[in-house]
Amino acid sequence: MTASPKSCVCLLSGGVDSTTCLAMAVSQGYAAHALSFDYRQRHKIELEAAKTVARTLGAASHLILPLPLGDIGGSALTSATPVPKDRDEAHMASGIPVTYVPARNTVFLAFAMAYAETLATGDIFIGVNALDYSGYPDCRPQFIEAFETMANLATKQGVEGVIRTTIHTPLIRLTKAQIIRAGTQLGVDYAMTFSCYDPSPDGSACGHCDSCLLRKKGFAEADLPDPTKYCG
Repeated sequence: MTASPKSCVCLLSGGVDSTTCLAMAVSQGYAAHALSFDYRQRHKIELEAAKTVARTLGAASHLILPLPLGDIGGSALTSATPVPKDRDEAHMASGIPVTYVPARNTVFLAFAMAYAETLATGDIFIGVNALDYSGYPDCRPQFIEAFETMANLATKQGVEGVIRTTIHTPLIRLTKAQIIRAGTQLGVDYAMTFSCYDPSPDGSACGHCDSCLLRKKGFAEADLPDPTKYCG
């Protein structure tokens, strides 16, 4: 009899980092249940990429949940606030950018925690990175450690000592180039991913937002071609 695969929940946006994270989880033998969110982001096209990624990488399932974070606002990604363009690395690292969505990773991980408990697993994968995009407070190791502690106090399986919640962050100390190389070694086709925060109406990446610039830099430093269609 073949043993059942171990399960995990993997947060999936459809970008480089979350796609690589899903590929890593699958390569480690997990039956990975991908979890994405329609939070009324201006770059909602990323969800189409997430669907393709989940299907191509062999996710056990793919759930897309609606979240009305756009009603709260407070971010250039969920409001009419302009997305910053053509910033250099010094400006990107100088503070928390307007593309920060208030408490987004806290909210995402809370849903992932609940979903994992229904699957009788404590393994959650998230592609946060604290090197190439250090401006977001909810991408830091301190945040992940604190959430993991909270999760084991907040769930039935944690309190009863049946299953411990572990937040896996395999990319947190990697540069974008290292992430891309790692994914490439796992066979990831990054042409199916999407990173832009302010895409054109035809779905092309703007080429000038922080996310596009970091993506370009990552592929250049990895010495690999960037398959992205940029409009400018």
